[in-house]
Amino acid sequence: MRPRRSLTIARIFGIRVSVGISWFAILFIWIIFATPYFHEVLGGSHQTAYLVTVASVLSFFLSLVMHELGHAVVARRNGLQVLGIELWALGGLTRTRGAAESPGVQFRVAAAGPAVTVAVVGVSALLGVALASDHHFFAVATGTAGLHSTPAAVWLGWVMALNVLVLALNLVPAFPLDGGQIAHALVWWRTGDRNLATRLTGRIGQGFALLVGAGGLFLLAAPATRVAGVYALVLALFLYQGAGAAVAQGVLGARMQQLTVGDIMDREPVTIPAQATLLDAQEQFFGRYRWPWFAVVDPARHFLGVVRAQKIEEEIAAGRPALAVVDALEQDMAGARIDEREPLESLLRSEALARLGGVVAVDREGTLRGVVTLAQVRRALRLAPGSS
Repeated sequence: MRPRRSLTIARIFGIRVSVGISWFAILFIWIIFATPYFHEVLGGSHQTAYLVTVASVLSFFLSLVMHELGHAVVARRNGLQVLGIELWALGGLTRTRGAAESPGVQFRVAAAGPAVTVAVVGVSALLGVALASDHHFFAVATGTAGLHSTPAAVWLGWVMALNVLVLALNLVPAFPLDGGQIAHALVWWRTGDRNLATRLTGRIGQGFALLVGAGGLFLLAAPATRVAGVYALVLALFLYQGAGAAVAQGVLGARMQQLTVGDIMDREPVTIPAQATLLDAQEQFFGRYRWPWFAVVDPARHFLGVVRAQKIEEEIAAGRPALAVVDALEQDMAGARIDEREPLESLLRSEALARLGGVVAVDREGTLRGVVTLAQVRRALRLAPGSS
């Protein structure tokens, strides 16, 4: 779940940092409700309390950016493409393209964020103790009633306390939290079953979301904690939806493990002979079947490549209807071939499946064994064992 619209506020190490529209609303709410607390602890003028509140809230969000940067930098070092970092109403998230290919990579990426938060807590504590006695600083950080302190101590104590809460929440072993990602990596490593790990941590995540929701309902009963109750309910909804998506992904992955490309492909696909002209291809194949592309084979059914309808039309319009189909093949065929023995899960990671809407199954001798399309994949998943 991510905000549909976001505003770029910085680029750090080449990584785009943006904020969702909801972030501005939550920033305003944080400042409005936190200012009375800061005024009570600081004493003095309302202006000073307001300025310290703004600085503290912005520092907290900066610490969230640092947390996400931990994820992003480690993800990039482990070969994942980082799309950006986004702050929104419920915190922050790091978006990447693709998933970790091993439990070790997932563990390192998931643990990097909490490690940064631990560092933020440690630095805040050291600076706070240096500015005040340890007893006084930790009393300020825990919100001891009737205690007054300096702006710097209050600021550092507030940032430290919130990051401790973030750390405690994040380390709960429930998907999609960092703790859930870490637990997922450990279960995957111990069992060798990625889908089992996804289902297990997803179920734990759903249970934890229900507990958070129940806590939110309890907080709604008292006027003083009503805002916290609303926040908890929204958080519970987010967690439950994320965990539910993980459970569905695990179930789907388990189904895909039972199928190979050969199980679902068309073993007698319509193909175009290499010696056919472009005009023949247009009239006898594209005009008849209305498909966007066809596999091209030689007389021994060796796969030569793919020809697309758009290419045929362009060449004929350029006055080359007698050109052989083999001379109009697509040049970029990376990932368009797959072995029929490959699991269906490997097929779904194919870039060509999204680009062409299908791939061709070719054996080691280069012979075309079949064609599998996106529609066939969808139908197979609906009919797979265990589907409802």
